[in-house]
Amino acid sequence: MARILIADDEESMRTLVARALALDGHETVTVEDGAEALDRISTDDGRFDLLLTDIKMPVMDGIALALAVARDFPTLTILLMTGFADQRERASGLNAIVHDVVTKPFSVADIRTAVADALAAGAQAWRQDI
Repeated sequence: MARILIADDEESMRTLVARALALDGHETVTVEDGAEALDRISTDDGRFDLLLTDIKMPVMDGIALALAVARDFPTLTILLMTGFADQRERASGLNAIVHDVVTKPFSVADIRTAVADALAAGAQAWRQDI
C-alpha cells in the first residue's frame, strides 16, 4: 500500500488519521509541524506517496510546506486538512499543486475516502508522466 506522511500539530488528530489509514494497510509517518515534515521528506528523499498536512500549524504552516514540497518533490501528492474557513480560502489558489482540502472535523470514512482519491489521482498523474 502507500507510504503517507501526516503533519498536524494536534497529537489526537495525528493518531486518529494514522489509525484510520492503517485500516487500509498504509504505512504512516507522523510529524508535529511543517518544518519537521519538510525535514523528513528531504531525509527520505521524497519517498512518500502522499503528504497529508494540516494548514494551520506552528513553525511552518501547511501552505508553506505544500509550496516547498511542490518545488522540491513535484511528484509527491499533497492533501491539505483544515478546520478554518479562512485557511481553506488561502488554499484555493493552490489547485495546481494540491489535490484537495479536507474540512475538519471529518469522519474516519471521510479521511479514508479523501486519501484513496488523492492516491488514485497521484498514481494516474505519475502514469501520464511516463
